[in-house]
Amino acid sequence: MPFSPANLAALIQGNTFTLWQYRTTDTRAAVSAGGYFAAVAGSLKPGDLMVLQAADAVALVPIRSGPALGTGVTLDGAVGPLNTVRAAAQGFSLGQAAAAVVRTIILAPFAAGIVTGTIIPVSASIAGPVSQVVFSLRDGSGAVVPPVQVVTVVAGAAAASFAAPPVGTGYRIRVEDAADPALGVVSRSFNVGADLRLLL
Repeated sequence: MPFSPANLAALIQGNTFTLWQYRTTDTRAAVSAGGYFAAVAGSLKPGDLMVLQAADAVALVPIRSGPALGTGVTLDGAVGPLNTVRAAAQGFSLGQAAAAVVRTIILAPFAAGIVTGTIIPVSASIAGPVSQVVFSLRDGSGAVVPPVQVVTVVAGAAAASFAAPPVGTGYRIRVEDAADPALGVVSRSFNVGADLRLLL
């Protein structure tokens, strides 16, 4: 069935983060397909998390750009019990257990008015087993503007700074897990303007 706005609810909303819940009779694969959440693309932000209750699994998944769902963690899969009977008088059974490990990266907001020739300080809050993150500056086409910075996570936080790039539009900051680039978040686009003091 198609996406149903009535089944989507915001459980927790913070400064730049929302924890969503979505319940559906669709499978997890159908919900993860591109364009499924197109109707609410303006509300789902990269870096948000979603508790997905699908027909075949309950999962905690991150929101990527698009908005698309990341791989996330399956909390309860539709896996039947496994058992084998060797003889009428003998039998044994096997069980399985899994533990969810949540990893989250939240990029802190930064100044909107950026002037060429200045410094752009950026920082991120990290939850879970992430030891290093990679900060990168992207231009309007998505290409990396060197240098890329690898930063060690200390006490759940990491910070870096970039020299403001040339005057232009559509710049973004991306921060991702150095060990798993699929876990990352991208800032909203921003513009870099000329230093008006030079004109005066």
